[in-house]
Amino acid sequence: MNLHTLDIAIIAVYLVSITIFGLRFRKSQRSLRDYFLADRNIPWWAIALSIVAAETSTLTIISTPGIAYGGNFGFLQLVFGYLLGRVVICLLFIPQYFRGEMFTAYQLIDRRFGKTLHRLTAGVFLVTRAAAEGVRVWAISIVVGIALGTNDIASIAIIMTLTLIYTFEGGLAAVIWTDVVQMFIYVSGTVIGFFTLTHLVPGGWHTIHATTSAAGKLHVFDFSFNFFTTYTFWAGLIGGMFLNTASHGTDQLMVQRLLAARNERDSKLALLSSGIVILAQFTLFLLVGAGLWVFYTLYPPATPFDKTDRIFPTFIVQHIPHGISGLLIAAILAAAMSNLSAALNSLSSTTVMDFYSRIRPQASDRNRVSFSRGATLVWGVVLFALAMASRGGGKVLETGLSIASVAYGGLLGVFLLGVLTKRVKQTGAMIGMLCGLALNIYIWRWTKVPFTWYVTVGTLTTFVVGYLTSFAEADGKQPGSGT
Repeated sequence: MNLHTLDIAIIAVYLVSITIFGLRFRKSQRSLRDYFLADRNIPWWAIALSIVAAETSTLTIISTPGIAYGGNFGFLQLVFGYLLGRVVICLLFIPQYFRGEMFTAYQLIDRRFGKTLHRLTAGVFLVTRAAAEGVRVWAISIVVGIALGTNDIASIAIIMTLTLIYTFEGGLAAVIWTDVVQMFIYVSGTVIGFFTLTHLVPGGWHTIHATTSAAGKLHVFDFSFNFFTTYTFWAGLIGGMFLNTASHGTDQLMVQRLLAARNERDSKLALLSSGIVILAQFTLFLLVGAGLWVFYTLYPPATPFDKTDRIFPTFIVQHIPHGISGLLIAAILAAAMSNLSAALNSLSSTTVMDFYSRIRPQASDRNRVSFSRGATLVWGVVLFALAMASRGGGKVLETGLSIASVAYGGLLGVFLLGVLTKRVKQTGAMIGMLCGLALNIYIWRWTKVPFTWYVTVGTLTTFVVGYLTSFAEADGKQPGSGT
């Protein structure tokens, strides 16, 4: 089942080449502005493609086709919510981020509420981003293990080590520009894979379209009001909007790219244009899944798939011609490396700017850059350990989104309290955030509410509790305050 020598050679050339390419940026990393913001000298289109690459991990490429294989195109309803969320970010958050120079999203919380909530939001990001990223890194081993026959530890270690090298040395500039290259690789590889698939199905696209249409596989919209159905129009539009507003407006993984733009206009343009690419990209992944369903209906596998996440990589190794299969595996690894490098750099920037710089405010830029590289290395080890602990989960895409969504509600609620209100103080916002987090953890672990609603519920809970608590606190102090 392992790949041909030619395919392995293609993968090896890609891995070495992208690592060397990323190392080209190490000489320009003289300050924290260089290391974490790429000196704010990145064109908007490169940031847009980097945003797409950063939110496209291995689990996206292998799990999204699995969603269409086992269901239909209803996942796109969530993507429509993503587009709406981007508009909200442009209106509410980006103008705030460009008032002065910021390195992380959580410095906005410091400016509005104070240091305690600043550290809490940054800490929540570190914990949940690392946990969610562990699931994404684990998805790497699925692909590498199927392709090369390596065990879990070796599969993850190969990609982790190479990604660490250029992220450690080149900072955000290396991350963004390698993202651009890797996005073209994985999109081109997926397109080639889809057209190869159409040639393997008798009758090609006509057969795929006719068969999937008759089976309802191309169905997108579900206007039912069933709260416990994961993909409905309302869960997608509303839940997707809240999820994307949180992930791209309060998560350092994405905000760091927005902050690296040359100005506010470029930041907005990058974010909005990335949404168009994301819609096209998810449509492509779902089309692959529909095609795989037709293929395996005609040619059933000898052993039924235990997880839909294994279908696409297994198809690549078993049925794609030599050379093309190597390109496709390299494409999937490209997505893995781009997402992993983004996570490492954002975790490092938050560690340094939101914690270390407050403990050692007198540290020189040189010392802080050195510490940043050390933090990148430490987080690499942490993500490796979390990936190993993530084995045995369900569908990796939905698992990763679920973990991130649990925390996003509290974070987004706090950011909205900071941007939309003036009366709410730090104590009220903290109480609201903790209530939002507690409720989301309960919903996640002990109810059947789908992940598409987590952020919405957590955000509204945080906002309402935070506002009412601050309102009650202000009323309680008013008689003795003389106002």
